[in-house]
Amino acid sequence: MMYRLISTIALLVATGSAYAVEVEPLVSPQWLDEHLQDDNLVVLDIRSSVDNGGDRSSFEKAHIPGSIYSSYTEDGWRETRDGVQGMMPPVASLERLIGGLGITNDDTVVIVPAGTGATDFGSAARVFWTFKVLSHDEVTILDGGLAGWKEAGLEVASGEARYPDPARFAAELDDSLLATTDEVEAAGESRVQLVDARPEGFFSGDTQSPATAAPGTIPGSLNLPYEQFLHDDQGAWHLDTAEVSARLQAAELSGDTPMVSFCNTGHWAATDWFVLSQIAGFEDVALYDGSMAEWSQDESRPIQVAKRGLGKVLDALGIGDDSEG
Repeated sequence: MMYRLISTIALLVATGSAYAVEVEPLVSPQWLDEHLQDDNLVVLDIRSSVDNGGDRSSFEKAHIPGSIYSSYTEDGWRETRDGVQGMMPPVASLERLIGGLGITNDDTVVIVPAGTGATDFGSAARVFWTFKVLSHDEVTILDGGLAGWKEAGLEVASGEARYPDPARFAAELDDSLLATTDEVEAAGESRVQLVDARPEGFFSGDTQSPATAAPGTIPGSLNLPYEQFLHDDQGAWHLDTAEVSARLQAAELSGDTPMVSFCNTGHWAATDWFVLSQIAGFEDVALYDGSMAEWSQDESRPIQVAKRGLGKVLDALGIGDDSEG
């Protein structure tokens, strides 16, 4: 028995480099620095124009040693379909994109945003969600992004990325993480809590995104602005994990209820999805990639806006019209 146990351990040690490294959803620059030479570890830099994060030329000037580059906004991580911005591309397209970067199913992927703003973190969260919805679980985000790496005083390289040979990446769609418009329409009956990740002005209808056909939110939604989970630490934006529990308690959210996060185009919603599912550990959380851009296309779908002026006065007198939105 002891010989068999020792043999099994020896086999695991000998073959361990062939398998992905198990990681937490969010890792520090120090963790990445310690694991940078691990087999099957891919550092994927996704900087883009979001929050002035940069582009390929920025990558070539400064990046984490050994990392590869793929622009979040330019390389096909999201697409416009039927007039709706921010949709998840077909699985086959994502397989080609990821495999073309040399990433395999055996790799652990560390996603590196710029770290230059709260919206920039949503880029990493959306790519993280994409890997998860494709059933690739060994994926993580570098907290603070490249800015946090530099802030930690770690080595920075320059020059073009050296990509591995294109590989076969086989995906399996986990549709439990992807909410459809039909599912959102049925949220009330199915007791699903809709979570609007946008800043309060969008939620109330005071502000409208050009990607949407109308201001306001989906009736029954709860507003959980994405930016409250991030903070600027000497120019590097970090996820404020210590405050997650308190903020979710204040919002009266718990893991007992299925949830769907949304925003305008499924970008900010990815931050809320990441916080709810990966940091808070809620088990039943999906993302509505079409979000308000898709929801507002159909005039028959209800949209709720905050009451103003006379509407508020009538409510105070007890004669308001509750049919608004």
